[in-house]
Amino acid sequence: MSAMSSAVASGARRVGERRHGLLDLLRRPTAALSALVVFLLVFAAVAAPLVAPYSPTKSDYTHLFATPSAAHLFGTDELGRDLLTRTIYGGRTSLEIAVAATILAMVIGTLWGFAAAFREGWLGETLMRVADAAMGMPVILLGLVLVAAFGASTLSLIFILGVLFAPATARLARSSLLSELQSDYYVAAVAVGASGRRIVLGELLPNTLPILLARLTLVAADAIFVEASLSFVGLGVQPPGTSWGTLLQQGYTNLYRSYWYPLFPALVILIAILALNSLGDNLQRVLDPSRA
Repeated sequence: MSAMSSAVASGARRVGERRHGLLDLLRRPTAALSALVVFLLVFAAVAAPLVAPYSPTKSDYTHLFATPSAAHLFGTDELGRDLLTRTIYGGRTSLEIAVAATILAMVIGTLWGFAAAFREGWLGETLMRVADAAMGMPVILLGLVLVAAFGASTLSLIFILGVLFAPATARLARSSLLSELQSDYYVAAVAVGASGRRIVLGELLPNTLPILLARLTLVAADAIFVEASLSFVGLGVQPPGTSWGTLLQQGYTNLYRSYWYPLFPALVILIAILALNSLGDNLQRVLDPSRA
């Protein structure tokens, strides 16, 4: 019995080791820089009324397409509105969609993957074949089809992006859970008669969650990219709403009059995606070196 108890306790020790690994994460220069960039972007979006220098809707017809200056760091748009302010407020929408879609993808994907892992046989195989088929389709193309079917709105974008990124999360969740199902602590927990709920919530989920969290930032980066792509072609956030993608689209139409108009939103999108991907890569190396 003591051997079984020791095996069960090993699951808790593995969780503790991964938590300790998270503390080591910020000691990596690239991880620390990426985390700082992500924090600043999120802070600017949340505290937009405090950090934005102007009103996002205030027009100044005496400064149409003003070049970047001390007064307007990103210049102004076709209505004389400050582009830095509009970029900050646009980040609110882009990050809101990315965060909500990521959470939805993680919830759907985790339930999907766990169901496939526990239900061996034809049901589990069918669930994974559906995931494989969905992952084999171009995300942008499938997103265009779904937006055309459900309409372009913030809520529909969140739902569509969440569904699009769920299959890859499901495959990761399944592979992670199958690895845990072969561990000593799981076998011991079953042998001592622990309830299924106790095993899943107390042992399996805490040990698979860190690996899933490492994917969270990668999904968020993909969501920002797809939202910006859909908005760029007019199938994302609709006016008067503003996101980084809509700013990029509006700036592109005025490219020859104001090259800086699309430049700064594009740079912000690039920086956000690079920071999230770098943070996700570092999280994978810390939490699950075998996947690095």
